[in-house]
Amino acid sequence: MVMKPEEIVQQMMQYDAFSQWLGIEVVAIAPGYCQLQMQINKHMLNGFLIAHGGITYSLADSALAFASNSHGHHALSIDTSINHLEKLVEGDVITATATEESLKNKMALYRVVIQKGEKMVALFKGTVYRTDKKWEKITDQ
Repeated sequence: MVMKPEEIVQQMMQYDAFSQWLGIEVVAIAPGYCQLQMQINKHMLNGFLIAHGGITYSLADSALAFASNSHGHHALSIDTSINHLEKLVEGDVITATATEESLKNKMALYRVVIQKGEKMVALFKGTVYRTDKKWEKITDQ
């Protein structure tokens, strides 16, 4: 049975304790595309009282994972990078939008834009390796 992108992401989120801990919400999902949203809280701040760089990185990494797995094959990141453009503070709501730039048989390239409102606050790029393993529903026994 072929799983739909929504089913894949729902299953991934069910077992993704880290994304749950971050408070990530799935806004939209389609093949090769994902949009996520979350709010910065006090536990995410560094010694400068701004969001730790790992927070935007983690949100973008989750968006990459969901977008790249949405085609139905297991995909794993092999190279990622981020540019932090603006600071974030407690209470800020940020959105990560992952879009597919290139899709090949074994490799795919994604661009993830992280925004606060209309303003870009970070830019993440990720390359994934696409395995032959297909997504299947996990049934709890």
